[in-house]
Amino acid sequence: MASLDLCSDPVDLTAALVDIASVSGEEAAIADAVEDALRSQAPHLEVVRNGDAVLARTNLGRARRVVFAGHLDTVPVNDNLPSRRTGSGDDEVLHGLGSVDMKGGDAVFLHLAATLPDPRHDVTFVFYDCEEVDAARNGLGRIERELPEWLRGDLAVVGEPSNASIEAGCQGTLRAEIRLKGVRAHTARAWMGTNAIHALAEPLRRLAEYSSREVDIDGLTYREGLQAVRVSGGVAGNVVPDEAVLVVNHRFAPDVTPEQAEQRVREVFDGYELTVVDRSPGALPGLAEPATAELVRAAGGDVAAKLGWTDVARFAALGMPAVNFGPGDPTLAHTRQEHVAARDIRRVTQVLRTFLAD
Repeated sequence: MASLDLCSDPVDLTAALVDIASVSGEEAAIADAVEDALRSQAPHLEVVRNGDAVLARTNLGRARRVVFAGHLDTVPVNDNLPSRRTGSGDDEVLHGLGSVDMKGGDAVFLHLAATLPDPRHDVTFVFYDCEEVDAARNGLGRIERELPEWLRGDLAVVGEPSNASIEAGCQGTLRAEIRLKGVRAHTARAWMGTNAIHALAEPLRRLAEYSSREVDIDGLTYREGLQAVRVSGGVAGNVVPDEAVLVVNHRFAPDVTPEQAEQRVREVFDGYELTVVDRSPGALPGLAEPATAELVRAAGGDVAAKLGWTDVARFAALGMPAVNFGPGDPTLAHTRQEHVAARDIRRVTQVLRTFLAD
């Protein structure tokens, strides 16, 4: 079993986590290492194992509880293991799969779990599996069903990469298919058919003319979007296609419910056959909540809107504010060149230490 030193420099701990391969569905080894380290190095925590998720918490009777959540899995390896380092000092960079998404965040949480035995808030740490695959397999969903009390708190901090800045709330997302029908014919006698691909012109025109909202919530600006993300159709090189499918993705501000977002998309494509294939609610930033406000102060007031969907929405659905706060540039996630600046890891560590210990 790999050994983790939770009291070591969080940059070193990140490297150790990166070097434990943990592609989605294959997290047993890293979960074993995390569980063993927490049980042996953080005796002040209650620790439980749930599948390939590891959970730990204090029970100090504090007035508030903060939940820290980080997934242990990564996308498939792409010639980017083991970890390696370049530079030194403030310019040190750690390269490797999961360094950004999101073993840097996991390392920060594990380090704080072991080195802050008496935090000013009760804390829960959730290290879970299968975030990078279908939502139905996400370990948070299983934990919510089997150990729901472990996800309760006054604030959730998800360690997804955010350039070491707090990103509050998140957008909702909806994906829908618009299906166009035609009539097949030989292309030599095209007038005898109806080309379904040609019929895409009108819904694509509506998309091009659609004006997205910009919404201010708690002083943060959420920019919505409605975009075509896939087009399919065609039968053969000499056949007029009788069907074409346009897939659109709508990112909506967290002041809108999924039902309202769906109604808006249906209005844009009024008259067309539309099927919603996936939708998830957003999360309000909740900056007025005391625990969230304390964290923002600890970060020097540095906070922005999250323009994307993350698991903060799962916590918001449980009735608690949630933020993304983790080291690394999210645009590097899932790339072969994935890397994280050591200063990002150390900044997130320091901000959270100030938040929990001040």
